[in-house]
Amino acid sequence: MSLNLGAKKIAFFSTQPYDKTFFNKYNEDFGFQLDFFETQLNPQTVALIEECEIVCVFVNDIINETVIKQLAEKKVKIIALRCAGFNNVDLEAAKKHHIKVCRVPAYSPQAVAEHAMAMILTLNRKTHKAYNRVREQNFSLNGLLGFDLFGKTIGIIGTGNIGKAFSKIALGFGCKVLAYDIVESDEMKKDGVSFVGLEEIFKASDIISLHCPLNDQTKHVINKTSLTFMKDSVMIINTSRGGLIETSSVIEGLKEGKIGYLGIDVYEQEEKLFFRDLSADIIQDDAIQRLMSFPNVLVTAHQAFFTNEALTQIALVTFNNIKSLLTQNDIENKAALLV
Repeated sequence: MSLNLGAKKIAFFSTQPYDKTFFNKYNEDFGFQLDFFETQLNPQTVALIEECEIVCVFVNDIINETVIKQLAEKKVKIIALRCAGFNNVDLEAAKKHHIKVCRVPAYSPQAVAEHAMAMILTLNRKTHKAYNRVREQNFSLNGLLGFDLFGKTIGIIGTGNIGKAFSKIALGFGCKVLAYDIVESDEMKKDGVSFVGLEEIFKASDIISLHCPLNDQTKHVINKTSLTFMKDSVMIINTSRGGLIETSSVIEGLKEGKIGYLGIDVYEQEEKLFFRDLSADIIQDDAIQRLMSFPNVLVTAHQAFFTNEALTQIALVTFNNIKSLLTQNDIENKAALLV
């Protein structure tokens, strides 16, 4: 089927300068018309879309039934997520209004997995604190004591592409790796990973790293009850979705010393904070302020995916998904097509 892609416009929401750089660069091979909006897609901003069949959205855009109904009224045919997660999209509403939804199921699993390990190493060896100390000519080692990762037990919740990549890194450090997923990976078992129940992950792990999607079954998997099973001074790392952690319970766990280290690249209410420069503002979110006040908490602003390789793949896969839907009404990689 011959199709003039240059006649097709894509409206991008929640865009940053790097989105424009990478999507403009790789659009040279496709020739779409690109409209970039810095604002989030929500019921109030749908009005920005004009004569456009395709919208491209990110993790904090709101694509609920109300928005999808408005998109359908504007003749939008495709919602393209430039990310793997899709918990912010009402898929049933999209199906009802005959709108195709696609995503980027795997862009660079290594990018997120490596960031998770970077958070572990930073929290453990306190390199961020050492960096600041030395710049102030403080060469004391007091307060910088860490532990050997070698021989420690790391529990992985979620063994998709990112979980698999992270397990290889953890094994390379000489860690014992436990994993939990509804589908067990034979490849990981051959590497030496032991699949166990979720409760065993909580009980046996020195470090727990979250790599599962956010859904009804995984929401608040880290909560007041699950924390009671964990070792004292456990380290918890979340580079997946903020809703996997019940923030209030984690704050209590930090205050009580049950959680010894917390590294989060995602946050339950991040859509009001992340991807913005709020350095001159008064942040109204008391929970994130409380979290950042702990000396054993490391917060990064959803940057785990942020590598050159990942952004390249995100642009290419997103464009190819859209092209396939326009020309074939299907995508060869079935994991990329949600509706």
